[in-house]
Amino acid sequence: MISIKSPREIEMMKKAGRITGGALKHAGEVVRAGMTTYELDKIINRYIVSHGAKPSCLGYGGFPGSACISVNDEVIHGIPGPRKLKSGDVVSVDLGAYIDGFHGDSAKTFIIGDVSDEVKALLKSTEESLYKAIEIARIGTRLGDIGHTVQKYNEDNGYSVVREFVGHGVGRDLHEDPEIPNYGKEGRGPRLVEGMVIAIEPMINLGTEKVYVMPDEWTVRTRDGKPSAHFEHTIAITKDGPIILTDPDIE
Repeated sequence: MISIKSPREIEMMKKAGRITGGALKHAGEVVRAGMTTYELDKIINRYIVSHGAKPSCLGYGGFPGSACISVNDEVIHGIPGPRKLKSGDVVSVDLGAYIDGFHGDSAKTFIIGDVSDEVKALLKSTEESLYKAIEIARIGTRLGDIGHTVQKYNEDNGYSVVREFVGHGVGRDLHEDPEIPNYGKEGRGPRLVEGMVIAIEPMINLGTEKVYVMPDEWTVRTRDGKPSAHFEHTIAITKDGPIILTDPDIE
């Protein structure tokens, strides 16, 4: 069942979104070569807790980290650990903050040092597709329109779209209905209505769309070992258009 938020609840969700966005921004400022993903996770945890919130990921379904930190061919759900980051890595950080009964959820892929132009182009396409999808996320838009927007933009640029994992509703639970695929047909699926809060999160691969789950039962990797990119925002559907709740500077 799709949960519709009142204007008051959306205002309350801005706090969780602001902390989420701030934590992600902070992660991008501190991530560097030589740091382990465990160290980055601890920094993210301290930021979220210091702002009075709880990390949404920590303990979710048994997940052991405060953020999902996925490197290079890891698409999503990478478990923080002893892996040292190095120049040439791309690092996807997916995190959320829970406060006052609501979650925020956001992700971004960061570059460590020098990476190839083809990887930079992958990240650019993935992030741009997110904002193109947000732009059309208005009352009356169908979910298929959002998926089609992400899919067409990235496939036109020569990349592939992950099918097995999708965006979702956000609210009192981290993952709510409806599912928000990054592929689809225009004019299909439920219409967006005022008060819906959704996370749009393109997961785009340089090579094949095929992925698999590691034996740790969390980490998702590309089948061909080529890099992946992941960008995400939580947005609210309002009569005045979409509001990015995970903007760190939201008022």
